[in-house]
Amino acid sequence: MQTLVELIAKKRSGGQHSAAEIERLISAFMAGELAEYQLSAWLMAVFFRGMSDEETVALTKAMLHSGDVLDLGSVPGIKVDKHSTGGVGDKVSICLAPLVAACGVPVPMVSGRGLGHTGGTLDKLEAIPGFKVNLDTETFARVVRDVKTCMIGQTARIAPADKRIYALRDVTATVESIPLIVASILSKKLAEGIDGLVLDVKVGRGAFMKTREDAERLARALVRVGTAAGKKVVAVLTTMDDPLGLTIGNANETREAIEVLRGGGPADLVECTLALADEMLIMGGVARDAADARKQLDQAIQSGEALRVLEKMIAAQGGYPAVVENPSLLALAPEKVEIKADASGHVAGVNALELGLSAVALGAGRTRADQAVDHGVGIDLQKKAGDEVRPGDVLAIVHARNASDVPVARIRSAFTIGEAPELPPLVLGRIVADAS
Repeated sequence: MQTLVELIAKKRSGGQHSAAEIERLISAFMAGELAEYQLSAWLMAVFFRGMSDEETVALTKAMLHSGDVLDLGSVPGIKVDKHSTGGVGDKVSICLAPLVAACGVPVPMVSGRGLGHTGGTLDKLEAIPGFKVNLDTETFARVVRDVKTCMIGQTARIAPADKRIYALRDVTATVESIPLIVASILSKKLAEGIDGLVLDVKVGRGAFMKTREDAERLARALVRVGTAAGKKVVAVLTTMDDPLGLTIGNANETREAIEVLRGGGPADLVECTLALADEMLIMGGVARDAADARKQLDQAIQSGEALRVLEKMIAAQGGYPAVVENPSLLALAPEKVEIKADASGHVAGVNALELGLSAVALGAGRTRADQAVDHGVGIDLQKKAGDEVRPGDVLAIVHARNASDVPVARIRSAFTIGEAPELPPLVLGRIVADAS
């Protein structure tokens, strides 16, 4: 049997691991036999040498089985989750999960916190007074069974190897490795006990994948590996050059997600939510095709059933369900600062990355993992790409604790004023298991 050092050297030299070798590396790391600096060396070798699909499946399974795999056998139906690779203004999960659940598809969802310039679903949910995202696995399973959806954070027993390995990747410049990204995402998602997964792979300046080519590579790898691991997987590519919707923050984004379930909300947010919901209903076996799915989704919104599911989920997770009827209970920071245009023309584009970083600077996100977020601060867009503007028109309203905290020039510079743009489609493509 090769030593652990020999296994590191094997990948360094471009060799391919067996599933048993990968299991041994991860088990040794979790048991303390393989030091962090040694696993860091292996991660860097993977970064440069890559991994085959077979190796990536083995890594996913090793990380998955480092902790608990939730048993949702008591929940009837095909259980489907959604994962987004992250963007600015992406509050889709908050309206999507109750909407899909209202149509009869159970949605167990383990979500994340903000990462860099992108917001986190858990932070937005915690803007709801009393809402608990740290539930034990038994409570999680019960809420999914009773309400048909539950949204929690990664517990200490869900893919613990992923949590430790990601911390090393973050400080060793090995985050941007597709096999490592795939194993990280899928190990957490498969631990939920799901049958299927719909992926929203963002592409553009506000996403982690800046080019369509890179986004497609990641999407295809996720679909291939997830399918090889025995799950139904579909990926949808969506544009993330401009922010999604009109709000960036936490409480304001949760307000906007609720508005979607009321039948309102910005057109791009509604389109993204419904496109992903179509896939989830078809995967969940309750819709024949996209037209059938859309009919059911429209009915769930018009009847108010989607709102009722959201209320039930909030109550089941200790939150204050009255926010559904009165979203103004989601408190915003007291100071309002208007960002005004200084030129005439059309909004040619809104730089999602710059606005995401501006929101983080206000306190809506984190620059360190141990920081708390301010749920009340954020940015409300008044103009989007394609809108006509004149000098003095309000481009955005910033909610802040102190007006002096607002990076006015930076936010204004995120809006490019010029010729009317040709707007790209929101949904760029769809990738399924048999795609080459």
